[in-house]
Amino acid sequence: MEKNNFADILEVIDTLTGPNGCPWDKEQTPQSMCDYLVEECFELVEAIRQDDKAEIAEELGDVLFLLLFIGRCHDRQIPDFLQTAMAGNVAKMIRRHPHVYGEKAASVAEVVKNWEQIKKQEKAEKDKDPGVFASLPASLPPLLRAYRINSKAARSGFTWATDRDQEAKLAEEWEELQVALAGDDAEAKEEEFGDYLFSLVEYGRRRGIKANSALAVANAKFLRRFEAMEKLARERGLELDKLSLEEMDNLWDEIKATRR
Repeated sequence: MEKNNFADILEVIDTLTGPNGCPWDKEQTPQSMCDYLVEECFELVEAIRQDDKAEIAEELGDVLFLLLFIGRCHDRQIPDFLQTAMAGNVAKMIRRHPHVYGEKAASVAEVVKNWEQIKKQEKAEKDKDPGVFASLPASLPPLLRAYRINSKAARSGFTWATDRDQEAKLAEEWEELQVALAGDDAEAKEEEFGDYLFSLVEYGRRRGIKANSALAVANAKFLRRFEAMEKLARERGLELDKLSLEEMDNLWDEIKATRR
């Protein structure tokens, strides 16, 4: 029988984890599903960036299944856990959008500022650390985390007054990196390279560029061109690994001239 809605997914999960279900599924816990969730989220992001609607639908379904699976695991320990989680999120979204559900109109900048203030107030009421970075996940990919750190710091007013000031900081970090690279201290090289990357992420953020997204585009472009270069070499009866760098550069330039 075709299963195609929210209730059906829960029914499938209950069957898989029930007495007569799948031995593997029955052994899974929220903790054991974390790596699968991260992997599926990356696959969903990839599909979205490629704007592949069929893949988006499939990967979105996979992520939804894992989220509901994890929620159902908690349901078995705490009654109505999943329903409570969803109800709590609805309440939170309404509370954090007073400009929509209340009478207060707001600009985009005011919306972001209010969002952070409301989050801080919520954490204080729950006796949680109200610090600026308290809610920042340590497991975020480093480039994305650097972007979020810089963004949150800027919202708190801790940022350069002008883009020119930040550019000067970037230049300073570059000079420090060159000094480190000229030496023999491997830790210093890594540290200064990290500092430069962190400042470069902020350079992009101030100009509306997300470093992780920009790098994803660059990765995809390089792979696309390299695969095209491999194909061109095969069509000409050439073995890529036996070509000189100059010969490969010539093929690369041909590909660049004909496609992005």
